[in-house]
Amino acid sequence: MLPTVAEVLELDAFRPGGPVVVAGHRNLAAEVRWVHVSELADIAGMLRGGELVLTTGVMLPDDRESLAAYADALADVGAAGLVVELGRRYAEDLPRPLVRAAERRGLPLVALREEVRFVAVTEAVHALVLNAHYTRLRASEAVHQTFNELAVEGAEPADILGEVARMAGAPAVLENLSHQVLAFAAAGQDPQVLLDAWERRSRAVAPAGRTGFDPRSGWLVTAVGARGRDWGRLVLVGADGPQTHAVLLERAAATLALGRLLDRDRESLERQTHRTLLSGILTHALTVSDVALRARALGVPLDGRRLVGVMLRQPGGQPSAALEAQARLRDFTEYAALAVRERGLSALTGALDDGTVGVLVSLGPHDEEQSVLDGLAAALKAGPPCLMAAGSSVAALRDARRSLLEAAQIADAAEHGGRPDGGARGYYRLPDIRLRGLLHLLRDDARLQTYVERELGLLLAYDAEHRTDLVRILGVYLACGRNKSAAADAAHLSRPSFYDRLRRVESVLGVDLDQVESCLSLHVALLALDAVRR
Repeated sequence: MLPTVAEVLELDAFRPGGPVVVAGHRNLAAEVRWVHVSELADIAGMLRGGELVLTTGVMLPDDRESLAAYADALADVGAAGLVVELGRRYAEDLPRPLVRAAERRGLPLVALREEVRFVAVTEAVHALVLNAHYTRLRASEAVHQTFNELAVEGAEPADILGEVARMAGAPAVLENLSHQVLAFAAAGQDPQVLLDAWERRSRAVAPAGRTGFDPRSGWLVTAVGARGRDWGRLVLVGADGPQTHAVLLERAAATLALGRLLDRDRESLERQTHRTLLSGILTHALTVSDVALRARALGVPLDGRRLVGVMLRQPGGQPSAALEAQARLRDFTEYAALAVRERGLSALTGALDDGTVGVLVSLGPHDEEQSVLDGLAAALKAGPPCLMAAGSSVAALRDARRSLLEAAQIADAAEHGGRPDGGARGYYRLPDIRLRGLLHLLRDDARLQTYVERELGLLLAYDAEHRTDLVRILGVYLACGRNKSAAADAAHLSRPSFYDRLRRVESVLGVDLDQVESCLSLHVALLALDAVRR
């Protein structure tokens, strides 16, 4: 930091003069960029701003208007202050017109009661100024080195904001053009207080230029973007010395913009944030209050709302390269988010695994649950095929995990036993998945696994030892409603060969496949085996 007028007056070189501030007390914190010694009355034309002018006053005008004009000219050019040594021109006090003009313009005016060596003052002040410039240069180099390393490492936005907050000692917030929070670092402050009513507060702050300070809010703001296309703002909240932190904020914004250019084939920052919140709900990595706070800052209110978990699955296919699969998932996620926006819904939308997109729908007081889900399913039908499953609605955010998990389980069951398009309604709910769905919900239960082993264990062991496929043959037979001829065709075997394998199944299991109850029990066991294996 450059020395202020108040700090300069405390220097050992100044103290012998007994400096007395007679006007402009409110601007003693003005920074001194240089010291200029001059007796000229028209010195203002030679200044650039930030100078502390030293004079004995021997050539100052006598009349009141000219003295006021002298003070006004210094204030107009942005001089840091005026120091007048008494004794040569003014014996005991400075002229009142000069004092009044300086007070009116907020120009610090200092009277020196005793003589001082002006050269000693300039040397002392210039040493401080040069040291400040050197310190600022070193700080700037440290900033550039830090963010160069972050850029090379491909740091996440949260890491970049964390470094900004650490260096500035103040909270940093990254928002999109709709003033929704994408990431933040609280710097030890209460996130609830920091992000409360963020959109409303942010819209009220619009400093001029790409980087600007808003003194009313205490926010330092810079635009984030590249190639002439801004996509957000980086905000430093309530930092001391905003001019000092402008370079820091701009360098961080450049790193964020570069990261976005390099990661353009990855999901957007908004999708990343939504995914983080959904994962936080499912894994308990975030508290309910954290999720509510961050979602509200994103423009998705979750408190006091009915919530419905939805899972969207892409149909399976041939394995694809990692980059191709990533691109498919990104496009699928963005399409799902577009469908949510088109229906005017409030929802968190993000990828949860390689083929699943999770959606947590927040229902307003006048939203009808089935109507909302019907509309979302209709919007999704216009895009790539997907399976949609919805959990039961819950009345509190703490229960949202249950709705999301239920939707995932319904999707699992429907994926292996339902219609890909969800039937006439276009999506699945719990009543739609029937027995197969029940078994998928119970697949982790040890009692179900014991039942599978009891019914099919001998046949599974026989297949493993003899490298046969009797379990598959049994499944085909039961799926064809115990119609042996149709089952043989479905298994692509001759009837005698198929019948022989069925007799071997009966022999291994010790059952009669003509008995309905035996077949029913085996059919349930086969469905449960499929659920357990998945």
